[in-house]
Amino acid sequence: MSRGSGVAHGARAAGPAGGSAAAVGPGRVRLGPRQRHRGAGGAGPGVGAGAHAVSFARPLLLVTLAALPLWWWLRARRLARLSGTSMSDVRPAAGAAERLWIARLPVTLRSACIAAWIVAAAGPRVGGARAEVRSEGISIVLCVDVSSSMLSEDFAPSNRIDVAKQTAIDFVRARSSDRIGLVAFAGQALTQVPITTDYPVLEQALHGLRIGILEDGTAIGTAIATAANRLRRTAGKTKVIILLTDGVNNRGTVNPRTAAQAAATFGIRIYTIGVGTQGEAPVPTGEGPEGLRYQSLPVEIDERLLTDVAAMTGGRYFRATDTESLKSIFAEINRLEKSTVQRVVYRRFDEAYRWPLALGLLGLALEIVLSATFAVRVP
Repeated sequence: MSRGSGVAHGARAAGPAGGSAAAVGPGRVRLGPRQRHRGAGGAGPGVGAGAHAVSFARPLLLVTLAALPLWWWLRARRLARLSGTSMSDVRPAAGAAERLWIARLPVTLRSACIAAWIVAAAGPRVGGARAEVRSEGISIVLCVDVSSSMLSEDFAPSNRIDVAKQTAIDFVRARSSDRIGLVAFAGQALTQVPITTDYPVLEQALHGLRIGILEDGTAIGTAIATAANRLRRTAGKTKVIILLTDGVNNRGTVNPRTAAQAAATFGIRIYTIGVGTQGEAPVPTGEGPEGLRYQSLPVEIDERLLTDVAAMTGGRYFRATDTESLKSIFAEINRLEKSTVQRVVYRRFDEAYRWPLALGLLGLALEIVLSATFAVRVP
């Protein structure tokens, strides 16, 4: 099946409506703190069901069934040779026809038992029919800043990193058929989760993000390059990077604009989010006699760079100044255009070997009973 068959590409994402966001500049949107979270749109999946079918795990074993008629013929020849006459020349006495039939019944049952056991050994199973599933989805990489400044406590009820993690988890839960990956960055970038549909693993990785897991700093260009390298290998038509940071690019050897240009050549759209209040924000600097010590530091976000990176790739820049505005931004991104993807799934096989196995055992029991009671044994 061609992967591209029946693929429909949706229209580009619509701009903010009803005052959900205010334009700040070209390719840049500022969202206010009172905006409400809005759910994701998109059509549900359509499934083309495959027909139920019987198949075998070891079909070559069925070839041995052909040996049963040969065994029956050879047995008849042996009996004829021992009796010195052909079986066709035998004329049973009056009333002996029924007895001759009973005499042959154990051998017939034995043959049926062997045939049933061969079928059981071949591994019959029901189901497993191919079904084409069409679902709406895109490929997304979340790039989350884990530099020390993300500990700033200007986002209720905690700090920037905790709110960013929880909002990203809520975003993942709102998706259904998208392929999503995770890149953490500070002074360098590291892929935490490759692009996957295993959302529980992704949520666990988001929960596990910690400040200090990477060298401190903000390497925006390296983060974009790492995410783009993951996305360029995917086959989907729609590819998106969501980059969340609260700082200025001050680490790494990759220029963010150069990385954005490279991403654009792969058809990757970048949504950038600047995280931080206006003015100054309290940052914990260590433990004191009465608990944590704080220092107010200026919020420095390179909004011009983030705006350029988004505009170069057809994305948008957002500024989140508090928890509610960050949630609204992810809700806005959640309304991204979606492209139809196709995949082939297989039904779980229902093993059916028990039926021929049981029939074989039943036939064996009947043969034993007949041989011990009614059957006349023929040497």
